[in-house]
Amino acid sequence: MTVTDPFDLLDIDSLLSDEERQIRETVARFVTDHVRPHVADWFEAGTFPRELAPELGKLGVLGMHLEGYGCAGTSAVAYGLACLELEAGDSGLRSFVSVQGSLAMFSIWKYGSEEQRREWLPRMAAGEAIGCFGLTEPDFGSDPANMRTRAVRDGGDWILNGSKMWITNGSIADVATVWAQTEDGIRGFLVPKDTPGFTTRTIKRKLSLRASITGELALDDVRLPGSAMLPGAAGLGAPLSCLSEARFGIVFGSVGAALDSLRTTIGYANNRIQFGRPIAAFQLTQGKLADMAVDLGTSALLALHLGRLKDAGRLKPHQISVGKLNNVRQALAIARECRGILGGSGITLEYSPLRHANNLESVVTYEGTSEIHTLVIGQTLTGHAAYR
Repeated sequence: MTVTDPFDLLDIDSLLSDEERQIRETVARFVTDHVRPHVADWFEAGTFPRELAPELGKLGVLGMHLEGYGCAGTSAVAYGLACLELEAGDSGLRSFVSVQGSLAMFSIWKYGSEEQRREWLPRMAAGEAIGCFGLTEPDFGSDPANMRTRAVRDGGDWILNGSKMWITNGSIADVATVWAQTEDGIRGFLVPKDTPGFTTRTIKRKLSLRASITGELALDDVRLPGSAMLPGAAGLGAPLSCLSEARFGIVFGSVGAALDSLRTTIGYANNRIQFGRPIAAFQLTQGKLADMAVDLGTSALLALHLGRLKDAGRLKPHQISVGKLNNVRQALAIARECRGILGGSGITLEYSPLRHANNLESVVTYEGTSEIHTLVIGQTLTGHAAYR
């Protein structure tokens, strides 16, 4: 009996360069060696091991798609494939890397001063310093333009007041990129963790992304020097461009969660004997596996196409919305279906699909909900902004 891996069904590897395949395989080995043996325990305990950050730095995945300052400067496709393998381990792991590289580091790399870049980026690329991205607020998630956090000038300084919610890495970060309303519009500020008036709280009792640290940021008369402001960031477009970077990683990462779920389930189905034969030999099971493999393949091809567009400098925000909407939706459906094939065993942490499904319930919401991405696509098609 010949068994074909779901990722090989459409020979997707043939569309990758040797370097891209090597990067994917290197990250996959890291996940196998450093993540899979422990991730169920992390998920159950509701923690993310901060000591993993330097190891991820040595691996070269933190800010890997950025140029200079200790960053690897890889292609967008290579970064996407790394996200795929990281999320095959757990969405929390990919979220850590995405927030570090595509939100916190990217905001400094794209909009910071040279002094800010030199101060933070090399340490963040090495995993010696952790960053977070403070945009979402308790009352303003999908509508960041109406954020309540304010920054007011006081001589040469800025005084910040407000709060941010659902911030990945928030309570373990060494520096936060915080977005605030000013008299000149929305601006970004770098807030070191030990700044007086700046406090964080870890959000507990989560049912999703448990192997990830989620926090709340509070700013109470936080005084920052003028040099703390990101000089190149003016207006809402700046933080939204950072979100586009992170969403791109999700397009690939969600494929990884689906792939791991499907691989796990095929292995189980070939070994689970019922009525004298493996359940993989029954038509209903094969029908489910075939449908999921087709959906996985189309999602992977979509991710690769968007990655090629990004490397060519032609990727548009609405195309990222297509990728996130489709691929996360498909991944969640695959993880749920896989859990069903696993039966009672599927509700335990011994098998990954339900853990992936729980995580994807967050992924489908953060970095723009499915509803918002649907309306972004609708606006592109019709010219009408239905969410305003």
